[in-house]
Amino acid sequence: MDRAPPPPGTVQPVPHDVLPPDPFADDPDDPAKNLAEPGDDLDEPIDAQARTELLADLSDLAVYQALLEPRGVRGIVVDCGECDQPHYHDWHLLRASLEQLLADGRMRPHEPAFDPDPADYVSWDYCRGYADGVTANESAY
Repeated sequence: MDRAPPPPGTVQPVPHDVLPPDPFADDPDDPAKNLAEPGDDLDEPIDAQARTELLADLSDLAVYQALLEPRGVRGIVVDCGECDQPHYHDWHLLRASLEQLLADGRMRPHEPAFDPDPADYVSWDYCRGYADGVTANESAY
């Protein structure tokens, strides 16, 4: 049975048997030999204390977003200890990352914010201080 041609720009599947042979097949110096198989690096499930802390962070994040997003804050900036660079996380991205950590015990890699304006992001400490200030102000009246 003949099939209609695919729409322009559609990539055709390639059967495995027509792919070129692996140039490192049976090579003891294969550079990919020491790479872990997908799923081999699964972390241990998070413990009860870490779970409690993550749930508290998610709750705090919802409060911070509710208070700061209407003021134009797009998310939170975190200084990365590994690369010594600031990482900008939009509210939804940070929430998704924390939920992933809660569910799977680790975070998936994700795309960083594209060309973020540092003025649109605040630190976690700033969020906490802002929320504390709002709470103190409301309690005063």
